[in-house]
Amino acid sequence: MAIGWLTVLKMVPWGEVIDNAPKVANGAKKLWQSVGKKSAPAASGTAAPVHEALRTELPAVAALQNQVAELQVAVADLHQQMLVSSELIQSLANQNTQLIKRVEINRVRLLWLAAWVLGLSVALASQFF
Repeated sequence: MAIGWLTVLKMVPWGEVIDNAPKVANGAKKLWQSVGKKSAPAASGTAAPVHEALRTELPAVAALQNQVAELQVAVADLHQQMLVSSELIQSLANQNTQLIKRVEINRVRLLWLAAWVLGLSVALASQFF
């Protein structure tokens, strides 16, 4: 099972991931700022008396008004979902940035450890030979 993960991790272009992490985070911040500024569309309740008068005259107009009201509710729901989604994207981008920073720190530590092991191996080999 670990071999499968290793092959997957080897296939990831880590250099590109590390280089693009700040771009992803900035894009998520811009998305959140643009979506967060927009206000949810409000259903208009001021035209209700006019609608009541039209309902008694034309049933087709009343059906259209019902459809418009349903669409306004659907648009408000979609706007709320968009806000939640953009907030999630921003959170994931921030987590990705933190993860990339930690991967980079671990990579540097691994290089230092490899250098130490190589140095100790050379020192140990020189004592026996």
